[in-house]
Amino acid sequence: MKTGIVGRTGSGKSTLIQALFRIIDPTVGQILVDSIDICTIGLHDLRSRLSIIPQEPTMFEGTVRTNLDPIGEYTDSQIWEALDRCQLGDEVRRKELRLDSLVIENGENWSVGQRQLVCLGRVILKRSKILVLDEATASVDTATDNLIQKTLRQQFSDATVITIAHRITSVLDSDMVLLLDNGVAVERDTPTRLLEDKSSLFSKLVAEYTMRSTHT
Repeated sequence: MKTGIVGRTGSGKSTLIQALFRIIDPTVGQILVDSIDICTIGLHDLRSRLSIIPQEPTMFEGTVRTNLDPIGEYTDSQIWEALDRCQLGDEVRRKELRLDSLVIENGENWSVGQRQLVCLGRVILKRSKILVLDEATASVDTATDNLIQKTLRQQFSDATVITIAHRITSVLDSDMVLLLDNGVAVERDTPTRLLEDKSSLFSKLVAEYTMRSTHT
């Protein structure tokens, strides 16, 4: 299922994701994945099964290879396949050292769009059944954004994808929308049903967002 998480700033969207990765532990209640309480398993076991594309794309000092596969789990052909799927294959092939091409600290010698695509390549390689998107497309141009969205639809059609939406319109094609308000999940339904209900908070947020976008 593809779930979009929406809500105003400070409504709890980021906290929800931090709880899923156990950066913070819940004080009450449980988080269950496949009927397993995630607080009962080791952090490594949990986090190795989840993937995230963060809001700020991160690259580390090293090479293209170590950025995609830091602990050497995958073959070169698997890495090239992931690079091709995230549309970076040709770019890396043009570089003299190819997979061993240098990445300086924070990936400063790569554009923001390329860094974002490397993050995409990482999650494609890892193939997790749960992918979290902290809608990271604010920092890239529309063409790159469209490319990322299309690739994710193709590559993660059989996975659970949770999107923290900063642009509310991006969740309109989700299976479900979860609307948070002041730390509480106040609405959970399909986008269509929530939009049909003109009194829903989701309808109001979409209307506000659309109005803002047309004025800017």
